[in-house]
Amino acid sequence: MSATALSLMMNLFTDPGERAKAMGIFGFVAAGGGSIGVLLGGVLTDALDWHWIFLVNVPIGIVVYALTLKLVPAARVAAGARLDVAGAVTVTVTASLLLAVYAIVNGNEIGWTSARTIGLLGAAAGLLTVFIGIESRVSSPLVPLRLFRLRNVATANVVGVFWAAAMFAWFFLTALYLQLVLGYSPLQVGLAFLPANLIMAAFSVGLSAKLVMRFGIRQPLATGLLLAAAGLVLFARAPVDGHFALDVLPSMILLGVGAGMALNPVLLAAMSDVEPDESGLASGLVNTAFMMGGALGLAILASLAASRTETLRASGDASLVALNGGYHTAFLVGTLFAAAAAAIGAAVIRTTTAEEVEATPLVEAA
Repeated sequence: MSATALSLMMNLFTDPGERAKAMGIFGFVAAGGGSIGVLLGGVLTDALDWHWIFLVNVPIGIVVYALTLKLVPAARVAAGARLDVAGAVTVTVTASLLLAVYAIVNGNEIGWTSARTIGLLGAAAGLLTVFIGIESRVSSPLVPLRLFRLRNVATANVVGVFWAAAMFAWFFLTALYLQLVLGYSPLQVGLAFLPANLIMAAFSVGLSAKLVMRFGIRQPLATGLLLAAAGLVLFARAPVDGHFALDVLPSMILLGVGAGMALNPVLLAAMSDVEPDESGLASGLVNTAFMMGGALGLAILASLAASRTETLRASGDASLVALNGGYHTAFLVGTLFAAAAAAIGAAVIRTTTAEEVEATPLVEAA
């Protein structure tokens, strides 16, 4: 769903002015949805039960499905077009990614050198190899591997993997720190995320576009990711008796500014080298890179946090101190992920001027 949403925006709005408005609303709604989601999640958990954060998606999903059938035009398949069934099954089921995440999550308990862990990781690598082999041979591949020979496309996807690994861990681990260490209620956790989400929404409705048009792609991308890394590093020093204004809010502001500044440049980079009729495919690839990076990154960082916590407990640290120490380790590694994304983007992405940005399929979306 995430991989197709941006493609729909690109194909449904062909007029530059209309596309600009549509993409501005798209970014604002995405950030606003995050704000509403964490708040309502807290309300539901406090007022009813935590199970409702899953149950509430059922009626929402039904409404969205019905509205999609009514409002989104039906697409016509080109004559002679073929579906890459083998590739679709391999990547849609995400068997390779599922096995890798499962192995990483259970690595601390089962053992990293155990036959089970090594076997699962080997199977994941084998399935990925099979998928690549399928895509390199079929006439109409689900993922044309030739796109990864384009410098900006390949780099944007690598940046997306590292960045998502850091950002998914931020949402997950920060919520745990606020609730389990500082003792916040679910509603207070939702309110704590509000500043970052509001800042991201503000950037989506125009500020990010102005930065891109003034400085091109590379500088806002690297700067935004470095600001996000700075926000994570601040969380890596958050104490057991932390205070919101001193130990949480500064990190939230930096992460909100960084994410809001970097998102559009990443998307622009992902589509700056492709033909207009392939912009939807390129956007789908970078969205998929975000999902894969987030899943693997969260599995890795959560495992590191758990391992560090157990080590500190074994050495005699108090339970909360050990728990917080585990989070610190994960936030530090997340910082390295974000910094790596910034360094790769700054060093490898081809410099794009404002004039070149205007010629790319997503300029109006910025």
